Amino acid sequence: MSDAFVDVREVAKRWKGQLGVERVSLSIPRGSFVALLGPSGCGKSTTLRLLSGLELPDEGQILIDGRDVTTAAPSERNLSMVFQSYALFPHLSVAENVVFGLKVRRVPAAERREKLQRALEITGLLGYEARKPGELSGGQRQRVALARAIVANQPLCLMDEPLSNLDAKLRASVRKDIKKLQVDLGITVIYVTHDQTEAMSMADIVVLMKDGRIQQTGAPEDLYYRPANTFVAEFVGSPPMALIDSATLPGFEGADKIGLRAESLRLAGPGKGRLKCRVSECEFLGSETFVGLTHPGANGLVIAMPGLRNIPAGDVLDIDFADDDLHFFDTEGNRLRHPNGVTA
Repeated sequence: MSDAFVDVREVAKRWKGQLGVERVSLSIPRGSFVALLGPSGCGKSTTLRLLSGLELPDEGQILIDGRDVTTAAPSERNLSMVFQSYALFPHLSVAENVVFGLKVRRVPAAERREKLQRALEITGLLGYEARKPGELSGGQRQRVALARAIVANQPLCLMDEPLSNLDAKLRASVRKDIKKLQVDLGITVIYVTHDQTEAMSMADIVVLMKDGRIQQTGAPEDLYYRPANTFVAEFVGSPPMALIDSATLPGFEGADKIGLRAESLRLAGPGKGRLKCRVSECEFLGSETFVGLTHPGANGLVIAMPGLRNIPAGDVLDIDFADDDLHFFDTEGNRLRHPNGVTA
């Protein structure tokens, strides 16, 4: 018997034969922050809708806190949701939006006021109670949606790309708010996003999906330093991991592709590197510059250099790296042990 707070067992969902998700299994501890990550159409939002009860699975089982909720209605699952679109009533004030669900459930007025006060304090919305959503910024509207989830006082909160409508600066700010709320309230959060920065910075557990299937589940550092396959290697990390044909690097014939992160590359003296590459572009990011490189046997090579670097396109650089920084993949794209028998 699993002791997971949320337990998803071999769940599948299809529409007219078209795949939604296939054989999805998750074991989510109580109080954790889990990010469902992946490109559009990978099945992450479908998985969230199955957890919420907005969709029912064709196969498999879903348990929340030890109770089978596979076919239960959303209202019977003891969870709250925060949506991408905020889902606020435009004609209601902030306070009325926040306590709307409590009012529907006929929670006594005194208890509603107490919960409203606490939620507004936590989300920094005190003083905004009488405003309508149209008078708020995007970040404030999202905080109203968070406050509504807080007053629901449910142990599980599902979030469906709640920050995608915000600009970059607001996303960073609200991201911190959400993580702090999750820790302070001790709730379990399952968070859908296509943004790896959100997933890597907020989550205890990242679930990376592709084509309706889970590619890898683990701590953010596991996906970054020990990708299960080439899809994970290229999806996680900015810039993504470069992949080199094994024939380009003598001595590693047991692998099909060899992976390298940008921070593992370093400049070598003329004729002293292991790869001779041509500069394609420079991307200045303030504290460092990403220098894009081309090589006939490699894809996605980037070297990270400190500060501002303006290296003309077409210049030739000799690149070096340590064997310990290499990642090995077989012809199917799956992670390999080191060709010499050491775990890569």
